[in-house]
Amino acid sequence: MGVLNITPDSFSDGGRFLAPERAIAQARRMIAEGADIIDIGAESTRPYGAEPVSTEQELDRLRPILAEVVSLGVPVSIDSMKSAVVAWAFDAGAAIANDVWGLQRDPGMAELLAARRLPVIVMHNRDQVDADIDIMRDIAAFFTRSLEIADTAGVSRGNIVLDPGIGFGKTPEQSMTVLARLHELAQFGLPLLVGASRKRFINSVTPSAPDERLGGSIASHLEAVSNGAAIVRVHDVTETVQALRVTAAIEAAR
Repeated sequence: MGVLNITPDSFSDGGRFLAPERAIAQARRMIAEGADIIDIGAESTRPYGAEPVSTEQELDRLRPILAEVVSLGVPVSIDSMKSAVVAWAFDAGAAIANDVWGLQRDPGMAELLAARRLPVIVMHNRDQVDADIDIMRDIAAFFTRSLEIADTAGVSRGNIVLDPGIGFGKTPEQSMTVLARLHELAQFGLPLLVGASRKRFINSVTPSAPDERLGGSIASHLEAVSNGAAIVRVHDVTETVQALRVTAAIEAAR
């Protein structure tokens, strides 16, 4: 999954793809590099310092590009916690909802997904970081609640992907614990997505700016795949695809 942020304030590439022509060119580039899904975010969801935007602001950013990105031929997911934005995006051809609050913020999200029978990525999140909690237990409880909401609304389990939310409501140490213990989430029997690309926990191990975290991002995603991730959400598609293919080739040779 290639990340396309059309925001001025995303933590890694805020402002780079705000112009529609640059956003569309970036989507084309990531697909050529091997991205199977393009994930478009029109509101920064970074854990610190992001400015909330209105539904209309999100739509204003999406309108000039979404149809053309959809026309490129790969599934497009919409990174939004607002059901009104997701509904508009579905009408414009998007295929997946990516909800960073796991159906637990907008009460209309689950009903929308049930009605449209389309996939959703359910991400774990927390309002506050708490270094003293068992983060894996917290994630499991959150997912249990999200799945209860989905079941009540009539969302098919076959349309749900779980994302443990690396960097969201977690200390750097907790993010690394999640990557190390990702296999425990197999208990839910659903595909797992991991987005560790350029995240702050990498800086805690090896001090670096977001655009200097390629090595840490690749290491994290290889670990995630070895622990059961079916999808990785990345900024650096070429390098990640190469790393995954070489790892797969080595495993095949083994």
